[in-house]
Amino acid sequence: MEGKQAGSSLDSLISSFNKRVSELQELVIARNMYPASSVPDLTAIDTALSSMELQVQSIKDRLREETEAIPKAKKLIEASLKQQGKLQKMSVYAPSHFPDKTTMLNSDINRCLLQENVKKHEQSSALRSLRSEEEAAVLPKERKGRGSPPLWYITVDELNSLSSYMRGRLTLEKVNAAINDMASYAEANAHLISAPKQKLAENLWEKALKLRDIVTSGALKGKHLFLETDMKGPMLKLDNTGKAILTVLRHLGRVSETRIGQNRVIILMKPN
Repeated sequence: MEGKQAGSSLDSLISSFNKRVSELQELVIARNMYPASSVPDLTAIDTALSSMELQVQSIKDRLREETEAIPKAKKLIEASLKQQGKLQKMSVYAPSHFPDKTTMLNSDINRCLLQENVKKHEQSSALRSLRSEEEAAVLPKERKGRGSPPLWYITVDELNSLSSYMRGRLTLEKVNAAINDMASYAEANAHLISAPKQKLAENLWEKALKLRDIVTSGALKGKHLFLETDMKGPMLKLDNTGKAILTVLRHLGRVSETRIGQNRVIILMKPN
């Protein structure tokens, strides 16, 4: 009985040995088919896998952040839609064109009013006397007779009444925005005409004197006016569009023009 068991164990050992030999033969064959140089380095593979794991984790973190931000974005969208609805209801009762008060403050005005402690250069006595007389003659009347520049906007019917040749590509918004610009130019010039010399920058004093000469010689006291050279935007500029706008406004009675010396003067008209 014991002999049979020993024989059986030996047969099992021999079978296992033969199986191992067969596996080694297969490995040798595989080694010959794929040289060692073609097998990737395990260290490089491990490094690549680690890098991929980090990238996957980064993507997961980003997705989690985006997911957490979705409720906040939904709330913002809902608030924006509510605000949009309120503004749409308000726009029904609002006029189509508002005078742009911010454009009324021309850059010339901002540079015009300086601090009282700016030191002025001494002028010759003859020039001081002449300017004093001009101020005495012009300033009191100008301060009394001039109010805010008129903002006499045009209507859709007036624009449509023009010939297509005169109207061109002009729109109601462009023309009325140009009227805002003209009012800002006139407002700036009114400050230059009425401001005392002590409150004017030196680079503006020459223009102030020119405007005062124009007002005096052209019988334009109390008028709201600007020069063609004042047309520097933001809407009304000295280009083809600006000239077309002036032509339309002159035709509709919003402005009138005159030439005094070398200066082309545009006068803002008031509604009848």
